[in-house]
Amino acid sequence: MDRFIIEGPCRLKGEVRISGSKNASLPIIVATILAPGTYNLKNVPDLRDIKTILTILKGFGISFSYSKGSLTIDTHKITGYKAPYELIKTMRASIYCMGPLLARVRKAEVALPGGCAIGVRPVDLHLKGFQKLGAKISLKEGTIYASAKTLKGTEIYLEKTSVGATANILMAAVLASGTTKIYNASMDPDVIDLIHFLKKMGASIEGEGTNVITIHGRKKLNPADYTIMPDRIEAGTFLIASAITAGEVTLKNCKTEHLTNVFNVLTKTGCRIITKDSSTVTIYGPKRPSAVDITTSPWPGFPTDLQPQMTALLSIAKGVSIINETIFENRFLHIAELNRMGANIQHDDSIAIVNGVKSLKGAPVMASDLRNGASLVIAALKAKGKTIIDRIYHIDRGYERLEEKLCSLGAKIKRVKT
Repeated sequence: MDRFIIEGPCRLKGEVRISGSKNASLPIIVATILAPGTYNLKNVPDLRDIKTILTILKGFGISFSYSKGSLTIDTHKITGYKAPYELIKTMRASIYCMGPLLARVRKAEVALPGGCAIGVRPVDLHLKGFQKLGAKISLKEGTIYASAKTLKGTEIYLEKTSVGATANILMAAVLASGTTKIYNASMDPDVIDLIHFLKKMGASIEGEGTNVITIHGRKKLNPADYTIMPDRIEAGTFLIASAITAGEVTLKNCKTEHLTNVFNVLTKTGCRIITKDSSTVTIYGPKRPSAVDITTSPWPGFPTDLQPQMTALLSIAKGVSIINETIFENRFLHIAELNRMGANIQHDDSIAIVNGVKSLKGAPVMASDLRNGASLVIAALKAKGKTIIDRIYHIDRGYERLEEKLCSLGAKIKRVKT
């Protein structure tokens, strides 16, 4: 098991290239199940979660090859439809397999998923959507069994806006007979990227970027090549890391229109942000950030996946910040670890009160989930002395070559085996 050892404080400076989006790649990869053929996907990040989803597809009889961001997938033959718990337990996004399997082979057996310990994140919205389309769903000994003789278009209202449920229902509906409408659908950029890919395959979809998506089912789709959009959460993480170190960093290959909500918050903390074009932005961090209140919410609000990183930044801000986490009930696991480093943060249920301190101190800490781990890395860049971060396999799920990119910006970080 690997760990990070980080010597701080440092000041980040230079240029960094943002990788392809993890959260867009995962549903797009499984969407290749929908039509037999060969697909060429570009800008696919080399991540633990990507390897996991590809291993799951291999169990369905699908072959693939990956090299330097280019992924070729051959889905001519589907010989299986079961996703076992041994693979599913590490990643919630594995539930995405259900929609495409139902659409193409009319059955799926998928273990209830695992992933980060940030909340229950129930899959009931996915299953209710499949049932509305005509699938029969049963649950036995931790496995979801789904089957359908036919899928028929219908109207589906999501009780709660959900990126995962929207994407999964979309992938089932594109091959259903008739028209499907998803109300209270996610407007998230990752969903829009999936829709763009499905349209390249020949799907008929209207309303992407709004909360009502209409899908006109097709009898068949065709393979397509596609380039995955940049990862806005990785971009936001580097922006926050630059801010906490009073850095001067230019991000390349990002999508600035996806970062407006992050820019607004960071500007309030005292950062100066200059966008050169639609894919390049430079941030100048303040000597010490100012406190700011944030509330997480679905797109276009402030993303929950950047809340832990912002908490790390605000831990050394001037004043008191209030953070309202509205998405996941257990997304404050990083607070105890930040307090070990000298932060002064209290929380109760969904509210955290961050009393900014002047400095942090290095300490042994442990990542308990993906974004929690990123927040500890950010804090360690500012902390005085040595920080040891264990269980960094969580971080590897969502950040490609993180230590290499940070080292190129001047950080003193190394990966060691325990």
